[in-house]
Amino acid sequence: MKILYSGYAVLLSIVLLLALRVADPTALQSVRGQTFDAYQQLDEIKQSQDVVIINIGEKSLAVNGQYPWPRQYYAQMVIDVAGAGGGVLGWTIMFPEADRFSGDETFANYLMENKVNVQGARRNPINFNVLSQATSTRGIKTSGPHIGTGTIGPVPAKDYLLKWPNLVTNIPLLEAVANGKGVTASAPQPDNQTRTYPLAITVGDRLYPSFAVEMLRVSKGQKSYMVKTSEIGIQEVAVKGYDPIVTQPDGTAYIRFNNTFEEIEYVGAETLDHLAGKMVIIGVTAEGIANPVPTPRGNLYPQQIQAHMLQNFIDGSNITRSQLSAVTELLCALLTMLLVMTAVYRIPIWASAPVSMGILGGIAYFSVYQYTANLVLFDATFPVFAGFIVFTQTSFNNFYVQFKLRAEIQKQFAGYASPTVVRMLQENPGLIKDGMKKEVSICFSDLRGFTPLGESFGDDVKGLTEIMNGYMDAITQPILDADGMVIKYIGDASMHIHNAPMDDPDHPKSAVQTGLLMLRAVEKFNDKIVKEGRPPVGMGAGINTGLGYIGEMGSTARHSYDILGDAVSTAARIESKCKEYGCLLLVGGDTHKHTANDFFYLKVDDLAVKGKTIGIEIYTVLDIKKTKYAKAKQMHDDMHTHYRNQEFKKAIKICKELNNAFEGKMKGYYAMWIERCEFQLTQDLPKDWNGVFIATSK
Repeated sequence: MKILYSGYAVLLSIVLLLALRVADPTALQSVRGQTFDAYQQLDEIKQSQDVVIINIGEKSLAVNGQYPWPRQYYAQMVIDVAGAGGGVLGWTIMFPEADRFSGDETFANYLMENKVNVQGARRNPINFNVLSQATSTRGIKTSGPHIGTGTIGPVPAKDYLLKWPNLVTNIPLLEAVANGKGVTASAPQPDNQTRTYPLAITVGDRLYPSFAVEMLRVSKGQKSYMVKTSEIGIQEVAVKGYDPIVTQPDGTAYIRFNNTFEEIEYVGAETLDHLAGKMVIIGVTAEGIANPVPTPRGNLYPQQIQAHMLQNFIDGSNITRSQLSAVTELLCALLTMLLVMTAVYRIPIWASAPVSMGILGGIAYFSVYQYTANLVLFDATFPVFAGFIVFTQTSFNNFYVQFKLRAEIQKQFAGYASPTVVRMLQENPGLIKDGMKKEVSICFSDLRGFTPLGESFGDDVKGLTEIMNGYMDAITQPILDADGMVIKYIGDASMHIHNAPMDDPDHPKSAVQTGLLMLRAVEKFNDKIVKEGRPPVGMGAGINTGLGYIGEMGSTARHSYDILGDAVSTAARIESKCKEYGCLLLVGGDTHKHTANDFFYLKVDDLAVKGKTIGIEIYTVLDIKKTKYAKAKQMHDDMHTHYRNQEFKKAIKICKELNNAFEGKMKGYYAMWIERCEFQLTQDLPKDWNGVFIATSK
C-alpha cells in the first residue's frame, strides 16, 4: 500500500504520461491545436495592400442570374479585372465540366489574352491566370498538367508530402490557356479546424503546388518552385523573389490569419475600383453554393483562406514549428515533471505550490513569448498538463505521508506532551527525525512508599494499576501545562525535559516550578487515596540543567523520542539522593545558578555523584516564603561554612537548632547531617579537604 504514495508511483505516472504524449491521441492534438489558435488572437490585424477578393454573392446572383453562370460571364469578369488594373487573377471556382451554354471557348480566349510583361521573367508576356484544382479519392483524373519543381535535399519530396489518389482538374481547354494551376487541398485536422495548408501534394508520383504557391510563381514569371528537404521530411517551399516558407515535415505550413482584405461583391465593372496591380482571388459566397470552414479566426471561405496564405508568403510572415518539436516538448515535459516532483518533495510544503506553479507558468509564458516574438509554436499544454498531474499526485502523496506522520506523532506524543507541543511536532516532524543538541533542564521523579501501597491492594492488580495511573496523571499534568516533554515512564518513575522540542528560554525556572507543582499534585492525590483507605505516597525529584542530545533513538523496529548526555545522567544521580538527604526536590548547581532569585533554596551538599571526581553543588527547594525564614537560612549557610572548615561540632550545634525550622521539612536532612559530622570527627582529614562528598552508589 505504501508504494502507492511513494516517489516510485510518481515516477510510474511520469512514464505513463510520456507514453501518452508519444501516442499523441486525438484529444491531445485537438487541445494543442486550440492552444495555437488562441495565440493568433494575440496578433495585431492589418489591412492587406497586396490582395483583393472578389466574391460572387447574393447581389451577384440577383443581377446575373442563377449559379453556375455561363462561362461568358466569367470572361467578362476577366475583362473587368484587367480594366481595373488587377494583377494575377486566381480562381477558387473550378470548371471540371464543359459549359452547358457553350461559353468555354470565349472564356478560354479571354484567359489567354490576359497577359502582362513581368520584370525578370524568362518568357514575356506572362499569362496572368491561375486556376484551382482539387484533391479527391474519387477524382475525374489521376493526374493533371504538371508544373516544374526543383527539389533540394537528401530525400525525395514525394516520400513525405501528403498523398491523394486522384486529382480533380478543369476542362483541358481552360487548363491549356492558364499559366498556373494550384491545388486547394486542406491538411487534415483532428477537430476539422483549418490551421495548416499543404504547399505541395503528391498524386501518384507527381508533385502539385498549392494555389497560393502558384499565384506567387505566376506573379514572378517563374517556371518552377523549389522544395527543400531534410533527413526527416520537407523543410521549406520557396518561390524565387519571396522568402522561403518553413514547413512541417509533411509540407504543410501554418496559416497566420492576421490580415483583412478588401472584398468586393461583383455585380459588374462598376463595382471594381482601381486595383493597382494587386493580386485578385475570385470565389463564391452565395448561400447554398459555398460553405465556409472553421479557422482560428472564425468561419472563412476558401478564397479568404487562400488570400491569408498568399499574404503570409508576401510578408514573409511565417508561423513555424520545429521539425523536432515533438522531441523537444517531450523532453520539456519530462524535465517539468521531474522539477515539480523535486519541488514538492524537497522544499517546504508552503513553498512547493508557488514554486511548482511558477515552473508551469514559466513554461506557459515561454510558449506565448515564442509566438509573439518569433512566430514559433511551442506546445506548452502537455508539459503544463503533465506537470500539474505530477504536482497533484506528489502533493497528495506528501499530504498523505504528512497526515500519517502527524497521526503517528499524535499517537506517540499525545500522552507525553501538551497539545501545543504535539501540534508543533506535527507541523515540523524534523524536530523528531533530525534530532538536535541543546541546553535543556531535565527532571527525574520517583515514587516513594510504593511497597505499603501495593500491599494494601493484595491481589487486586487492577485496583493497584488504576491507582498508579492516577498518580502518573497527577504528576504529568503540571509537566504538560508548562509545555514540557515527558520522555518516558519507568515503572513508578518518570523523566521529562524542558526547552525541547518547544523552545523555553526560561527553562530552568519552568523545571523547578513544575517540580514544586508535581509535589503539590502528589499531596492532592494523597488526600484522595487516604479517604479511600490507602496509605499516602511521596515523590522525590531531581533537576539538572545542561546540554543534551535529543531526537528519535532506538532500533529500526522500535524507537522513541529520547535524550542522552552527561547532564541527563547527573539529573538521575541527583534524584537518587533525595531519600538519602531526606529531601523531596533536589536541584543541581547549574539550575540553581539560573533560578537563585526565583525560589527558596537551601544548599544540601557538595556532591561528586558516582562516576564523577568533581563535586557539584546540590540544593533543595522549599515551597515556603523567603522572608519568614531569612534568619534560619543564614544559619543553614553558616552550618555549611563550619562543615567545610572542619568545625563539625559547631555545624552539629546549628543542625540541632534548625531541626524544627522550615516547617519541619528538613528534619530528615539535619539528622543525616549530624550523623555525617559525627563521622567526620572520627576521621583524620587532610588540611586541604574541600568538603565534597564522593558518592559510592547511584
